[in-house]
Amino acid sequence: MMYLLRESCGPMLAPVRVAAGAMKLACETPFNPLSRTSASRALAASCEMFERATRAYCKPAFNLHASERIVWERPFCRVIACGEPSDRPKLLLAAPMSGHYATLLRGTAAAFLDTHQVYITDWTDAKQVPLEAGRFGLDEYIDYCKAMFEVLGPDLHVVAVCQPSVPALAAIARMEAEDHPLVPRSAALLGGPIDTRSAPTAVNTLAQERGLAWFKRHCIHEVPWNAPGRGRLVYPGFYQLTGFMSMNLDRHLTAHWDMFNHLVEGDGDSAAKHREFYDEYLAVMDLAAEFYLETVETVFIEHALPRGAMRHRGEVVDLTAIHRCALMAVEGEKDDITGAGQTRAALDLTTNLPADKKAYHLQAGAGHYGVFNGSRFRGEIAPRIKAFMQRNAGEPARRQPRFVPRSAAGAQDIPSPASASRAVLT
Repeated sequence: MMYLLRESCGPMLAPVRVAAGAMKLACETPFNPLSRTSASRALAASCEMFERATRAYCKPAFNLHASERIVWERPFCRVIACGEPSDRPKLLLAAPMSGHYATLLRGTAAAFLDTHQVYITDWTDAKQVPLEAGRFGLDEYIDYCKAMFEVLGPDLHVVAVCQPSVPALAAIARMEAEDHPLVPRSAALLGGPIDTRSAPTAVNTLAQERGLAWFKRHCIHEVPWNAPGRGRLVYPGFYQLTGFMSMNLDRHLTAHWDMFNHLVEGDGDSAAKHREFYDEYLAVMDLAAEFYLETVETVFIEHALPRGAMRHRGEVVDLTAIHRCALMAVEGEKDDITGAGQTRAALDLTTNLPADKKAYHLQAGAGHYGVFNGSRFRGEIAPRIKAFMQRNAGEPARRQPRFVPRSAAGAQDIPSPASASRAVLT
């Protein structure tokens, strides 16, 4: 009902939005002798704020100032190559499938364009995928990761941002267990929820407190008749956006009040920055219900991956199988979504990966988004990732080692590896 109500609001408010646009134009036109008065500017600003608050935001463009090519495509995702083919090292940027579009990583991709052939996962809005395309859950997500690694290999590096850290790491573990020749050379996990038992945040505790049944009952809706995916069960993107904004509601309200004042004062540059950020931030996509619920259950409630209980197509996802793909964990000191320690757990769990193939970086002063975007990312994190990939660019050994599988009792039966601090990048 909530989904249908929201979808109906757009058409119902369309006449009011048109009137607001006309009023804004009348207030700002130079032919209006009152256009430079504070009252006229305030009215124009109010009209713009109303229009933006009631708008349905479309998927933004990447605008990376480089040609974009689709090199791989399935119903729920396509891989976009940024720039013309080159002999630079290949980097797959695994974007989150968590409500926002992959364009949120525009700045992340731009940081590597000068040194790598960058590819990015461009996830599809689930309401745009017809039911005939089938389900999309964690198994399918891992299948997609393996297929991408195979297509882009053999000299591929992966950077997984937040949520895809779990399925990307699971795909690597399965490929390693199969001694697959196209396993990535390295993977950098940025703010990923590998083990949410470590430094749990409000996001983690909510899943524990509510339980899976609550999420099924309150968060899953059917796509209405007017979309290509009609009948598909989804987790609506506007739910995820509401959750994100509620975590920092005061900051968002202040930002919008500041924009109103910038418009009244005629500060066009500051208003333009606000528009650019929120045009991106408020554009959201729906997630397939299977993927959302399985992620909540597997990652946030059962902690299946760090316990050794996660399975893919019936096979155990054993992180001790990883022995060739180098791993780097990057965390933010002030991350309020993925607490510091949750991503570093990947280094502790991969007990058969040599210490010289592991690296860890805790970024001082960085929140969740600062781990993959902004000045700290460009100036401090990206150079470390590049150096890590450079050190692990050689051909990995193909021979399957004699590793000790995780016991049925779980991760607690595995001796602790050498301290990750010995592999910290400085």
